[in-house]
Amino acid sequence: MTATPGNRKVEDRDTELIQAINAGGQHRFSELVARYQGPLYNFGLRMCGSPNDVEDLIQETFLNIFKYLPGFRFETKFKNWVYRIATSACLKAKRKSKYAPERELSLDEFLPRGEDQIPSQIPDWAVKPLDQVLNRELAEMLKEAVLELPKKYRLVLVLRDMEGFSTAEAAEIMEISPANVKVRLHRARLFLRDKLKDYFHDDPPQS
Repeated sequence: MTATPGNRKVEDRDTELIQAINAGGQHRFSELVARYQGPLYNFGLRMCGSPNDVEDLIQETFLNIFKYLPGFRFETKFKNWVYRIATSACLKAKRKSKYAPERELSLDEFLPRGEDQIPSQIPDWAVKPLDQVLNRELAEMLKEAVLELPKKYRLVLVLRDMEGFSTAEAAEIMEISPANVKVRLHRARLFLRDKLKDYFHDDPPQS
């Protein structure tokens, strides 16, 4: 179920299964694992890079889901709640990707100088889901570039451009404002544009 105005709740695709588990059917938790382990693995791989780290992330995520499931109040989509738990586990992870910088990058340099607002003129590829515009040849380069991003920028890019969450959903998962989601996403896209500039270029102006 999902909360709506007036505290009215609507059915969610996971509602029946969650209610069954909380009613004493803990044996059905394996169904929940089967439903989400694939998506969470892909999310973890994009965030962590290392399969070993991904396994740790998934284990911690499902342990916390099992622990806190009885208190789930159906006030948000269950999927969003799952990703909030996975996000928390990811942000708390001590081990760093081999691609991660020694110190946190500042992405301020990727915003146009003297402008506080997000510019509207950016390449078409930078405002589309990345997996729709990159071919197989660029997959490994994209993976490495994403892993170079500081986690807070990497996370918003993965949630929005790769996992398909809306701005509002990403804000809920990350517990930040939608405006911050937009700013972080834009900076992350500009960072990737710079990293992939040898493969992409803006269309020349038409005469």
